[in-house]
Amino acid sequence: MTVPASRVRRRSRTPGRLLPLLLATALLVPVAFLVIQAHQLVDADRDVLARERLGVEYLRALGPVTDALVDAQSAAVTGRSLRRDTLDQAVERAAAVDARIGGELSTSERWAGLRAKLEALPERPLADPEAAFTVYGEATDLLLALHGKVRETSGLIRDSSADAYFLQDGVGEEMPEAVVAVARLTDLAVLINRRPADERVQSLSQLAALRAAALQPANDLANNLRAVVENTESADLGANVLTPFDAYQRAVEALALYSQPTGRAGTFDTTRLLASRNEAQQAAKLLQPVLLDEIDRLLVERLDELDRDRLLILGAGALAALLLVGLMVSSWLSPRRDTPARMSEDVTPMSPADLRRDPVGVRPGEQPPALQPVGQLQEPDRWRPFDAAR
Repeated sequence: MTVPASRVRRRSRTPGRLLPLLLATALLVPVAFLVIQAHQLVDADRDVLARERLGVEYLRALGPVTDALVDAQSAAVTGRSLRRDTLDQAVERAAAVDARIGGELSTSERWAGLRAKLEALPERPLADPEAAFTVYGEATDLLLALHGKVRETSGLIRDSSADAYFLQDGVGEEMPEAVVAVARLTDLAVLINRRPADERVQSLSQLAALRAAALQPANDLANNLRAVVENTESADLGANVLTPFDAYQRAVEALALYSQPTGRAGTFDTTRLLASRNEAQQAAKLLQPVLLDEIDRLLVERLDELDRDRLLILGAGALAALLLVGLMVSSWLSPRRDTPARMSEDVTPMSPADLRRDPVGVRPGEQPPALQPVGQLQEPDRWRPFDAAR
């Protein structure tokens, strides 16, 4: 007899294909998170460096204001006539810079106060040199405070690079303080020579304080520049700095010598003192743009490195995303073998003995009839009586 084949159930391909897709999608989430986090960190570092470059630009604009202001102070104290064109032009250039980036550096309020003070300075020398010394001293105090504000809000004072930190400390703090203190020292020496003998002796303590205030930042600036020149990897920095740096050191040493009172009367050689002050100021004028350029160069190099890091991060993220997408597509399109399902438990397979069993059946206790060869049909029972009669 013919036995019908059992029906095989087919499993759906969808669950097997969805698992790789879900795994690839789950991997895309942390990869995207890491890429976004790294990109944000790079952008934050770039913002810090870009802000420091704004500080360098602002300090560059304040340098001419400082030089013009101390020159105007010396002219007012000595009674010399000095045109305000240089100071006014420097103020206008600094005002343009503040109008553009002062809001971001939070310096607009301080600059407005300083500019009002500068514009209120008399165009003609005052009749009282002592009063002129006081008035200009207030203006220079505001100018130094603005230098500190720029370094603070721009982040230059917190720069992580040793070279950039020492350079900004020298050009943003020590140099303007030294220029202002040297100008005050020489102007006070001129005033002391004009004072009566009894007041001259009392003024020597004030002069000693100004001498210390002038020499301390000048020496700190020299030490910082020496350390940077000796340790820097830039070949151009040493060549550009050495000449004005040496001139500045010689001028400071001469200034320290000529600012000492001579004789019992406690007078000063104002001619040599003023010459030393002019040499120091000219050397500072040459040093300032060189140092600011070096700071800006260091910041630009670090910005370029961050741009390369950002490209690497984006490239790595894009490559990881492409690999995962390729895995998803290949998993979905790859052929799969169908797995036979389990046969139903209510279907009992037939053995060869069942296939050859006599259809009549066997009673209990009877000997089963001999099996005929497979494929041979048994004779029906209804023909047996006729065969017996014959």
